[in-house]
Amino acid sequence: MRTFIATLFAVLFSFSLLAQGDIISAADFMKLTKSDKNLVIIDASKADTYQKMHVKNAVNVPVASLNKEGNEIEGILKSPADLATLFGDAGVSESNTIVVYDEGSQKYSSRVYWTLKYLGAPNVKILHKDMDMWKKSRVPITKMPTPKRKATFTPRVNKALYADINEVKSGKAKIVDVRDAEEFSGAADNSDGHLPGAINLNYKDLLTDTEAFKTMDDMAKTVTSYGLTPDTPIICYCRTSVRAAVMYAALVNVLGFKDVKVYDGAYLEWVAMGNKVETKAGVSVKKSSGSSGGGC
Repeated sequence: MRTFIATLFAVLFSFSLLAQGDIISAADFMKLTKSDKNLVIIDASKADTYQKMHVKNAVNVPVASLNKEGNEIEGILKSPADLATLFGDAGVSESNTIVVYDEGSQKYSSRVYWTLKYLGAPNVKILHKDMDMWKKSRVPITKMPTPKRKATFTPRVNKALYADINEVKSGKAKIVDVRDAEEFSGAADNSDGHLPGAINLNYKDLLTDTEAFKTMDDMAKTVTSYGLTPDTPIICYCRTSVRAAVMYAALVNVLGFKDVKVYDGAYLEWVAMGNKVETKAGVSVKKSSGSSGGGC
């Protein structure tokens, strides 16, 4: 184990200059607002949260608006063309410098971040909502809605970020279930188990107590016991793959992992298509409430 950890840290050292990648601080954000006239800010929170308080000049793109309407399977992304229209109507172009934040959980900002990267936007950042940090950096807050100015978003889909059900079944990647332990085992009221062969690494284990992304060193210590390295092909999923996007953002930006995908169909598509799930060996499955994981 010591040899494995040493090897992993040696590999990660080459990524040290890129540590945190697209994840920026409040101070760096404020520098962008003053220096980059091409900047667009996205609040990925629910509409009522946005209305109460948001960053000045931010447009609201609620994470749920990314999903197909009336689809039998909850949480499936709209088509790239429809997503391009959605972002364009919000005033977002793929050529913008884009900063995304949410109510503080990292779930919604990471989902929008991953979606934009999937659509081919090259310059997308994640800003964590930490009010103490925001106050120190004097991030301007307002209740006034930002006037929307339509833009043209031209998608250039990056399939290297997206996994479909056939790729999950291929066995070519390590499948990582980012839900909590009860959902993984099938004990939660919204789960009968996990995808066969999946390992369970809760996305929250890559976050601090304040739900910021952990540092490279701390995060590396978390993933070593799972045998994951920067060269490991990985497919992440949860219930609707909102939480899976947090894992994607963390592994790619903080640890410099090269081959990480999100299974957008996630647990709900898997079971809807009649596929079998596994429960944790030796666990007597007794349904419990309160483990919904935020419904995503």
